[in-house]
Amino acid sequence: MSDIGSGDEGSSSQKYQGMEQGSEYDSGQQGQMEQELATKMLQIQSKRFYLDVKQNRRGRFIKVAEIGADGRRSQIFLALSTAAEFRDHLSTFSDYYSSLVAVSVVGPPNPDNVPEDGKLKSEMMIKDNRRYYLDLKENSRGRFLRVSQTITRGGPRSQVAIPAQGMIEFRDALTDLLDEFSTDEHAYKPDLPEGRHMHVDNKNFYFDIALEVAFMFRVALRRASHL
Repeated sequence: MSDIGSGDEGSSSQKYQGMEQGSEYDSGQQGQMEQELATKMLQIQSKRFYLDVKQNRRGRFIKVAEIGADGRRSQIFLALSTAAEFRDHLSTFSDYYSSLVAVSVVGPPNPDNVPEDGKLKSEMMIKDNRRYYLDLKENSRGRFLRVSQTITRGGPRSQVAIPAQGMIEFRDALTDLLDEFSTDEHAYKPDLPEGRHMHVDNKNFYFDIALEVAFMFRVALRRASHL
């Protein structure tokens, strides 16, 4: 199958000039207050995709950037919770795509089964004031997953198009980043010493931290009472 071009996705793309436009997730100052924690690059057919984990004063998020063979660039932003939901949808879409491939192996595809708009399967995600539309589509260049991001208060729609054959690779890369960075960054887990035990008359007595402190406190009180 030939490479998937941008097709009707071209309206959201722009020539890559090394500078990113401000978004709800960044500081609005070309990322001056933004920190990049990790990045992954995927080459899927003629497209390159960059998955960047970033952090600013509002928290962590993932920027997904698509760069086509002609250098045109488009991008969307995902909160980590939305990225996890998107990861799960990628598995579902990939399974559906595999079923379509299996049917096409048995016989030629029936053009009457393809909707006029080319949509084979659709889902939607909502996060705060953002909506994400996931559409598995088919056109003359092949099948692809279009991910569109809109903001309820208005503004341009941004979207990326992932070739259907690359959905699993994309999902696995996203999973790796989520496994590393989706933990609660504000959670604090101090390193606690291991519990202790005492062996007396063929018996083992185990002390956790709280019991050990209480035991030592009682011993100190007894010693003080004999002074």
